[in-house]
Amino acid sequence: WREELQAQHDRAVSKSAPRWARFIVMPLRIITAVIQDFFQGQLTLRAMSLVYTTLLSLVPLLAISFSVLKGFGVHNKTEPFLNKVLAPLGQTGAEITTRIIGFVDRIEVGVLGFVGFLLLFYTGVSLLQKVERSLNYIWHVPTERSIAHKFRDYLSAVILGPVLVIGATGMIATLMSSSLMKSITSMGGIGSVIELAGQMTSLALVIAAFTFIYVFLPNTRVRLGPAFCGGLVAGILWAVIGWGFASFVVTSANYTVVYSAFAALVLFMIWLYLVWLIVLVGSAVSFYAQNPHYIGVKRDAARYGTALVEQVALIAAYHVVGSWYRGEEPWSADRLAREAHVPMPVLARVLASLEQAGLFERAGDDEDVFLPARPPEVTPVKDLLDAVRADEGTDDLFAVEFGVPGPVARVLTRVSTAVGEELTGVTVKDLAFMDEAPESPVASAHEAPDLKSI
Repeated sequence: WREELQAQHDRAVSKSAPRWARFIVMPLRIITAVIQDFFQGQLTLRAMSLVYTTLLSLVPLLAISFSVLKGFGVHNKTEPFLNKVLAPLGQTGAEITTRIIGFVDRIEVGVLGFVGFLLLFYTGVSLLQKVERSLNYIWHVPTERSIAHKFRDYLSAVILGPVLVIGATGMIATLMSSSLMKSITSMGGIGSVIELAGQMTSLALVIAAFTFIYVFLPNTRVRLGPAFCGGLVAGILWAVIGWGFASFVVTSANYTVVYSAFAALVLFMIWLYLVWLIVLVGSAVSFYAQNPHYIGVKRDAARYGTALVEQVALIAAYHVVGSWYRGEEPWSADRLAREAHVPMPVLARVLASLEQAGLFERAGDDEDVFLPARPPEVTPVKDLLDAVRADEGTDDLFAVEFGVPGPVARVLTRVSTAVGEELTGVTVKDLAFMDEAPESPVASAHEAPDLKSI
């Protein structure tokens, strides 16, 4: 019955199915997949890890952002922004905001020196690194940004992020608190509409912030549509869970008796946990919206054998080399996974193996596309297979070398010889043009095409 149900879902979301059927079934499948991921425990575990990192990184990160905001003259908006974020905590949230701002005010960046500032900066951006790793896990991306890209992207997030978010929030707060808006909101029906519009604008900013996180932080290309779907879900969860948590804080007074002086810290940690859980759930929604073929595939149940790894290596070489000779748009890992229907975990491992073996190289402004690193017309296909085989697994072959019986060694030698003889003279270029006569290449075999013109 499970196979039949899956077949019905596939028919409903196929291109031939009615649009209304796809519109109804696909969100249900995404919700089901996210709930399964939630109960597997990784989302909750990573959310708790992010709470710990947040406690260590929050004050240094705010200190750096506060220094930047001073240059724009909007540093006074930091406290109202934190009050709004911690509003579900009630009076406790206001107390925590006051303490955090006090810590930030007492940090003098000029006194720290260069080394102290670097440590402060590292402690602050470690939170962004932790968030990237968590989102990469959800997106099945095993590799992180390079050091240069981390420095560029994280610095941009630390400098521009607070300016945009706090600046926009401050403008809305200033507009709503103006005497003109107060007089309008006191006019009955029109005032209720204006107040509702203000609340919806705040929710729209929250959704935009989540969407930006889902587009920017994962080390893969996330389309705006799926990122917006995740941002919309996360924004709704933020509003609903925030209202529920605020109601819990108001109606539950026993926590102060149980935890005494630690009550504020406990509530703060619980709220941080819920916030990070919302972020991760929204990212999972974005992932499944962009990669619906992953729905129903259990992460721990996926096992990639040598045969699949070799097949993925040949698929990658076929597309990368073929497009390079034709002068077409180069292939990125995300495009290969999406258009060639290749699982991202095994694809990332294969591309890393081919790059390490000197067969592929990264190119482009963000180094997110792959080009041949050696002339394809003189690169044997067997080199591709040898590269991924050599990088497959972590077994110490030397340790079992003396235990290999003679017949086993002879069979392994015959297998290797047979593969080599069968692929003798077959190059990577032959693989790319095996079903057609190769056209005159538009790019030299030793020189990559100009990516800026593509």
